[in-house]
Amino acid sequence: MSTTSPRTDPRVLRTRQLIREAFIDLLQEIELEKITVNRIAERATINRVTFYLHYRDIPDMVEKIADEMIKQIEVILDDASNQIPVRDKDWPIMYKMQKLIEHIADNSKFYKVLLASKRIPVFTDNLMNLMIKLITERAQNREPSTTLSTTRVPTDIAIWYGSSAFIGTIINWLRHDMPYTPAFLAKQLSHLFRLQLPDTE
Repeated sequence: MSTTSPRTDPRVLRTRQLIREAFIDLLQEIELEKITVNRIAERATINRVTFYLHYRDIPDMVEKIADEMIKQIEVILDDASNQIPVRDKDWPIMYKMQKLIEHIADNSKFYKVLLASKRIPVFTDNLMNLMIKLITERAQNREPSTTLSTTRVPTDIAIWYGSSAFIGTIINWLRHDMPYTPAFLAKQLSHLFRLQLPDTE
């Protein structure tokens, strides 16, 4: 999963990518607590000094990788907001979800390990917070609908439920080797969200 920047030296990007890939490979084999800088450096074919040029320690590396994950997803969602097809103008969250799920599919090894397998909290929590933000924005901007049930659910409960359901669905989709296409999955989730998100108070 790349997080390129025009101002970053390509050699730096390459080294960080090697470190991330080594970290993911090791996580497939052993628990996080057993991963050491030496093991990462050896797997990434770099030396310890090079690792410390980029990260203070393994917790710092994990936190930075999680931050990079969210920043990349935010860029994808922002781009999607500017490219929503006419057919999706009435429900833009579906198009955004499709682009997000496509990104997860393109980086399935990364997400399978960090979300579906090891369930490292910082990655799950960061993604959860991002989904809460996205769904909250949608709920706040939603026009009252006469097609929804008259039973009103408090907005915060609906947002907690929707974000948790999204993360849980993605995790199970990854664990089952992505049996549905991102477009199909996004469409089904959007149908569920239409039913679950409340009208704003």
